[in-house]
Amino acid sequence: MPSVEANGIRIAYETFGRADDPTLLLIAGNGAQLTFWEPDFCELLAEAGFRVICFDNRDAGLSTKFDEAGTPDIMAVAAAVGAGREVASPYSLDDMADDAAGLLDALSIEQAHVCGASMGGMIAQIVACRHPGRVLSLTSIMSSTGNPALPQGRPEAIAAVTGPAPEERDACIEHNLAVWRAIWSPGFPFEEERARAFLATSYDRSWCPQGMARQSVAVILSGDRRRALSSIRVPTLVIHGSADPLIPVEAGEDTARTISCAELLVVAGMGHDMPTPAWGRMANAIVGNARRAFAGSRGQTSPGPAGNRPAVRRAGPESAAH
Repeated sequence: MPSVEANGIRIAYETFGRADDPTLLLIAGNGAQLTFWEPDFCELLAEAGFRVICFDNRDAGLSTKFDEAGTPDIMAVAAAVGAGREVASPYSLDDMADDAAGLLDALSIEQAHVCGASMGGMIAQIVACRHPGRVLSLTSIMSSTGNPALPQGRPEAIAAVTGPAPEERDACIEHNLAVWRAIWSPGFPFEEERARAFLATSYDRSWCPQGMARQSVAVILSGDRRRALSSIRVPTLVIHGSADPLIPVEAGEDTARTISCAELLVVAGMGHDMPTPAWGRMANAIVGNARRAFAGSRGQTSPGPAGNRPAVRRAGPESAAH
């Protein structure tokens, strides 16, 4: 697994496609490793003409861990923030966005299309804000602006994701399989064989729940990002499931409203996951958004929908088939 020194840490990464194709950088979510972006999905994007790069965020996978910072109590952190008290954190989402830009620097990549899912969507948004000259297009999947007025996730989904997992391998896999079920897409069949194989590979590669807790603190402390996000001017695609129990679809709608050049794709029946029958539709949308950036550089597109209202496309499970 290749890695580089970037932004003061070691970052592990993987690539798909031709080195001379335009770069598409994929950013994983809270606690997820680069393996979140499964090879068949990455190959779909590579076959469309992109050099796909996915990487381990700090505190995940094979990238630098911050174990010296200890394991925070997420509920206590959330309560302290809600009460207006200051909370210390070893890093922020801004730092994680700078990691992504640093990875591009280390690989001598001047500009890239940037796509992130869940927390990775938040990081991708911040990359577009902090490093606007580096981002050709932005895709934010099942993510949020941090708007405190948005609906919260379902209590059972939040409890499943934040509950402690056993350390023993088989018990941990069973626990995380239950988490997958809790946030799975009700409009799609549950993919148990895929889930088990993915969870086993993830555990064996690097199981680091402490890192996930520290990343959660960074998310909580990131606050309301709408003012910064309103500055984004690159072609933006927001993808969200209509049945997301963890980050409700209203968060995707809010993201698309906030970014004036955004289009919104709502996938009917999709939860807080990426079911394989939806991969084809999602990949096509990501590619289409990237091509908007190329067309815009040639003067062929307008900045975005009028009146800051996102163009909305709705994909049902049957139309999202691979």
